Amino acid sequence: MALLAFHSGERPTGPHRVDDVGPVTETVHELTRLLFDEDGEGERVHAPWRRLIAEDVFRHRPGLTPEQRAAQSYTWLRLVNDTLDDPESLATDVALLTALHEWAAIVEGGGGLTTVASIHYNLFLGSLLDHDADPLRDLTEFTALRRIGTFLCTELDHGNDAPALETTARLDPETGGFVLHTPHPGAAKFMPNTSALGGPKSAVVAARLLIDGRDHGIFLFLTPLTDHSGPLPHITVTPLPLRPNAPVDHCLTSFDQLPLPRQALLQGEHGRLGPDDCLTSNLGNRRKRFLTSIARVTAGKLCMSAAAVGASRAALAIAVRYGDHRRVSGTRPGQRIPINTHRTHHGRLLQAVAGAYAMTFLHRSLTAEWTRHTADDRTRLERLIALAKAWITWQARTIALEARERCGAQGLLPANHLAGFPEYIEGTITAEGDNLLITTKAAAELLHHPPTPPAPDPGPPHLTNPRFLRNLLAHTEHSFHAQAHSALRNGPAHDPQARWNTASAPALQRAHTHTALLAADALLAALTHTAHQPTRQLLTELTTLHLLAQLTPHTGILLADGHIAPHHIHELPATVDALTDSLQPRLTTLTEAFDLPPQYLDALPLISTR
Repeated sequence: MALLAFHSGERPTGPHRVDDVGPVTETVHELTRLLFDEDGEGERVHAPWRRLIAEDVFRHRPGLTPEQRAAQSYTWLRLVNDTLDDPESLATDVALLTALHEWAAIVEGGGGLTTVASIHYNLFLGSLLDHDADPLRDLTEFTALRRIGTFLCTELDHGNDAPALETTARLDPETGGFVLHTPHPGAAKFMPNTSALGGPKSAVVAARLLIDGRDHGIFLFLTPLTDHSGPLPHITVTPLPLRPNAPVDHCLTSFDQLPLPRQALLQGEHGRLGPDDCLTSNLGNRRKRFLTSIARVTAGKLCMSAAAVGASRAALAIAVRYGDHRRVSGTRPGQRIPINTHRTHHGRLLQAVAGAYAMTFLHRSLTAEWTRHTADDRTRLERLIALAKAWITWQARTIALEARERCGAQGLLPANHLAGFPEYIEGTITAEGDNLLITTKAAAELLHHPPTPPAPDPGPPHLTNPRFLRNLLAHTEHSFHAQAHSALRNGPAHDPQARWNTASAPALQRAHTHTALLAADALLAALTHTAHQPTRQLLTELTTLHLLAQLTPHTGILLADGHIAPHHIHELPATVDALTDSLQPRLTTLTEAFDLPPQYLDALPLISTR
């Protein structure tokens, strides 16, 4: 089997390495193809970023202050920009953009690169490109990084409640431009990267458009913020404390009657301001106009999911390699064995690896759908992307913490990256919509869409049959959907909030199970995309292990509803143990397929062989 182009001829370096003609290496290559090149886009989408982070400049530098590490994030951002023939194309190519997040997230354990790149290319430059072009608006400053872009939406008093933003942009009839203003301290923009660190910055600012005293809702305004010496007149920037493992210059930003030119307003179908100062819109209400103006947040959710997936895979690759090399006392005097020999150690890692594969394939499927979506399918996909972002980033946090713990005290050292991953992932859980909020919204919407019936003829009802397990997960979703609907029907009359409160728990469970089902389907689909039998067998066992983990909390419901029998519950622990025993020798194979550059892994002290 031919090597992928972005392998650059490299050979696996773990303890199970064999010659390139060997079955283990063939399986590694095939798994890597499925993970990164199943659609033939691996060289275009993933290879540039994998090659970039392999460079020495991206290795850990000890002794830097938090301020120096934050400045380093912008140095790295410029290196990313230098690889691009057309930075605008990165902002509009969601597959390439999310792939950047997957690979950048492993630099310095997450670090600041992913954050500043996501803000500049997706939220800032992407928002400019998604709106009407203006002949007076030159993007060259931003594509050449002479000015770095940032995005100012949430406010100190309005985090998840973005439609209540209070920053105003009043149309000035004398100049034809706008006056941007922060009416009180609670309306200060919180917490974008708006200092002068890294160079001059501009922002896309969400503000309430006022024309003759009438509120037309929230629009975006292109706003210069700083020059090399600091904030521009009428702008106050107050630095916030630097987070040690997320080195970005977060700040509070306020405006005091800042004049802006007319072309500062970003216009589109959601609203255009005519020469007569009348606003026209193809959308019926202010909320729709606002959601259209910040549509980049959906691509941002895919980016946050990608970063969490990339960080999870890196954390597991490090932890598995450490477990292969770390020797501990065996059962016989003088015996030294790899710590990965212990079921209590490798069992947890295998569960996490199964989750990482599920997360990766789910993200791939949704990214592909978003790339080709139509207006008719947009609402459904936005809901699924929101659900996947929450599911993936929550799973990623658990995986990163597990990987760190499996490496003991060495996992706490910054040079080994593992301590930084969980804190970085915490940021993805909150960014582009807090997980609980976006899941709650999606869960309420899902109640209007009954679950798809389980697939017919899933095969024998055995716990080793992944399609039978997939159907059990579908039955679980149906059960939670029915519980939520019953709670709504029987909840307190004339009190919508109280009714939703009674239905919210099963509705959230239904949303979580729905997403897990999507991931299961993505795993099962991957099985159909390879003719390499050892890879199919390995993925089948991994999928089965993942599904058993997803189903274990719900066995009571499944038993009560007659979908499983008592013997299934009794057999479940032994089935998990047998799968774990079968998969343990292939644990390294599974993580070598994550294709991390040797330059990256060899620079980590806890696993370096140098």
